[in-house]
This record gives sequence, C-alpha cells and structure tokens, in this order.
Amino acid sequence: MKPEYENLKAIKNEDSKRFELTVDGYTAFIDYKERNGVITLIHTESPEELAGRGVATALIEKTLAYLENNKITLVPLCPLVVAYIKRHPEWVRIVREDYKAKFV
Repeated sequence: MKPEYENLKAIKNEDSKRFELTVDGYTAFIDYKERNGVITLIHTESPEELAGRGVATALIEKTLAYLENNKITLVPLCPLVVAYIKRHPEWVRIVREDYKAKFV
C-alpha cells in the first residue's frame, strides 16, 4: 500500500453494503454480502479521478485486514480481489475452504 493511504480509514458502510475508502473527495468501494460470519466481496469500483493511484489496492488491503481482524471468512467473487489474493497468497488464510482451490 502506498504510504499516503496507510492512515486513511476504510469504512464498512452497512447501509450500502460496501467497504469504502475516500481519497480527495472521491470514494472507491467494494460491494459485499454478509451472512453467518462470511463476507462475499462482489465488485470493486474506483472513480476515474482516482485511476492509477493505487486506491483500489489500498481498499482491498484494508478490507482484507478488517475481515481478518474480525475473524470473518472471505468468499472472493470480485475479479480484482481474486487477482490481489493471487499476487499476495498469504491472504488465502481468510478464504473459505471451498474457494481456496482458485488460488492453488
């Protein structure tokens, strides 16, 4: 994660069912569904104004850390999240067992 994003807080917006990270007045988000201690990350979106600045990556990292810190199991359906975990296989540890095969 770029140093300028380390102190920014990602917010779990339970009303919108999104994890959000706001940078320079623009908000990147990951849509999720939650049930029985499992969160499914569905879609990541970052405004064009933030493109190429690493905001989506920072949001993914902060979201995965939140899930781990809160002992929530992950079902990664979002292609960006899947790609991130493939590049950082240490995060497979929070993926639900029946989805881990995607990362082998």
